[in-house]
Amino acid sequence: MDTSKKISILMGIYNCAPTLREAIDSILAQTYENWEFIICDDCSTDNTLEIVREYEAKYPGKFKVIQNEV
Repeated sequence: MDTSKKISILMGIYNCAPTLREAIDSILAQTYENWEFIICDDCSTDNTLEIVREYEAKYPGKFKVIQNEV
């Protein structure tokens, strides 16, 4: 497998705190390592964004978090 190519994984999220860790952990469990995870939060009102920020801090350079304002 050619691991020189970077893969972008995109995920839109909204109020998905109960299942978000499982979804993110499934990406982290993959064997291919040259990837970035772009996550766009659509104004969640639960702690979804806080969970994503934890992963962003724990895995610097792997996560790009976008937060919609409206």
